[in-house]
Formats: sequence, structure tokens, C-alpha cells
Amino acid sequence: MNDGGGGDSDGTGVRGRSGGGDEGGDGGVLDALGGLDGIALRHLRGFLAVAEERSFTHAADRLRIGQPALTRTVRALETTLGARLLDRTTRRVELTDAGRRLHAELAPLLPRLAAALRPPTGRALLRLGFTSLLPAACTPLTAAFEAATGAGVRLVRRDSPLAGLETGESDVAVVRGEVPGDAGLRTALLLHEPRVAALPRTPLPAAGDSAAHRTPGPPPRPGGRGPAAARQAALRAVARRRVLDWAELADLPLVVNTVTGSTRPKLWPADRRPQPVCTAGNFDEWLEAVAAGHGVGVAPEPVAERHPHPGIRYVRLKNAPAVPVHLALPARDAHPLAERFLALAARP
Repeated sequence: MNDGGGGDSDGTGVRGRSGGGDEGGDGGVLDALGGLDGIALRHLRGFLAVAEERSFTHAADRLRIGQPALTRTVRALETTLGARLLDRTTRRVELTDAGRRLHAELAPLLPRLAAALRPPTGRALLRLGFTSLLPAACTPLTAAFEAATGAGVRLVRRDSPLAGLETGESDVAVVRGEVPGDAGLRTALLLHEPRVAALPRTPLPAAGDSAAHRTPGPPPRPGGRGPAAARQAALRAVARRRVLDWAELADLPLVVNTVTGSTRPKLWPADRRPQPVCTAGNFDEWLEAVAAGHGVGVAPEPVAERHPHPGIRYVRLKNAPAVPVHLALPARDAHPLAERFLALAARP
């Protein structure tokens, strides 16, 4: 290990134009690099690692360099840019406003730059991102794309709202639910999927308001029922149902996947919405929370077919809004193969 060099074996510099740059311009922080000499890829990689790890120690381990060398690398970048990117304390590292802006631009850019500089081996690959479930419609679409372009498709699962698009880990992605208008994406609608309800096969017993299951708040009144007991009673009331109406879910405790799920309380009328009692950060957590009896879940119908669980019953939902499924890619500087993939999906 050579801490003296402070970084990667490549010393490729990001050389700028002869004129100066304006860091406050519309193009963002990266536009400022056009007039700055001496910035190398190792400076940008070092900053990006610290920004993501929020720790110089962990970032140095990730880059396999010494921590002092990484500290010097980041300080050199700050000096060249003339802006503090990180606030450091003895316990943590936080991004400044300038650091957040730079991170937002570097996160998707550097993986693509690394891929562009890698020596070509074999056929080109398109990275297709998804969260928990790839729609069946993607199988014939992928086959048509490979036949038309000669390129391959690599499937990339990421537990993030945009399935890796926001971090540059995917070139095109399957996004379920409504796509945020400010996400900077172009989309093509693939299909609509019906929703089903996921019920625990064995709701907690009537004594479920024990200390182990009680929600925060005042203890139940003598002779009355606590909130957890009331929720379990509501689940037991529908435990054997074969069909539920969408409106009925407003009276049931809801388990919500807040990161990659497509069902939120705002889908119900404002005056009658279900109460989220449990949240999950990915599909697997959501599945186990429902099976554990915390509440009812709502998912696209293919989940019932492809993710059976011994602790869950999937129930048909009446009058439920369908889940829109889109293909999405960045509105700017999208991968050329992603453009071809989206064009095939948009064909009638």
C-alpha cells in the first residue's frame, strides 16, 4: 500500500478549457471543472467514497488506500474548487451544500465514466434495473432488444425508488407506481398490474396487546382494548375472506414498503385512509412484516404468483386502482442502448 501517492494507479486528470468557470452556473458544480487544472479521477473517487460512507475510515477501506492519503486527496479537491465539501467532526462527516451538489452530479457520472474507459471485452451490455419483481413483459422485450442490437442485458436489482437510475447503477429501469415529475426521467408505460391484498395466515391472538406488541402510547384503559388489540381484531375479522373491497382496507392496519412499494395511504380518499402501523425498507422486510401479523399489505398481482409465503394469504381486491409499470431512463445523457430499449417498449 502506498499512502504517499494518495490514490489510484491512474493519474488521469480532468483537464479544463482555458477559460474560467462559474460554479453558480446552470450546469452545476461539474461545469466549474472546465476551468480547473489538476483535478484527477482519484480526487473525485475519493470524495464520492467519503460522501457515501460518511466516514474517512470506511471510505479508505473501500478504496484500499490509507486514511491520511484519502484525507489529503479530499482536501486537495476542496482547495482546487475553492469550496468546503465536507464538515468534519470527531464523530461524523456531513456534506455541505456544495458537497451535496457535487455528489448529486458525480454519483451517476463516475460509474458511466469508468465503464466508458474500461477496455472493450465481449458484447455490449445494457443494465436493466428493477426492485423486487421483474414484469413478465420484460422477457419478450429483452429478447427483441438482443436480436435487434446484438447487445446483452444484465439484470440489476436495487432496493431504491428508481432501481439504481439515481446512482448510475442501471441504464434503464422498471419503475412501479407514479414516477415523480421532478425525477428527470423519460418513461414509457409498459402495462398496468392489478393489486391484491396480503393477509397474515395467523393473526395474533386476542391477547396481542401484550408488552411485546403494544404500540407506543398510553396503556389501555381497564376493561378496554389497546390499539394493538383493536388492530388484531380487525385482521381476525377478515382472516378468512376471499375478496376484499379497496375501501375496506381503510379500516385495517397497513404495512407499507416506503422505499420500493407502490401503495401509499394517499391512494385512498383523504377523509378515509388506512393507518400505516408498520413500515419496511424493501420487499423482503414487507413480506415478513405481513407474515408476522403486523397488518395487511397491498402488492401487484404477480407477487402472489411468484412470491408465495407460508405465513401469507393473497386475497383479490375489488375496485383497487391498478399499478402503472413504466420503463424509465435519464432525460439527459441516457445510454444509447437504453434509448433503443425504450423505443422498442414504446412500439404499439
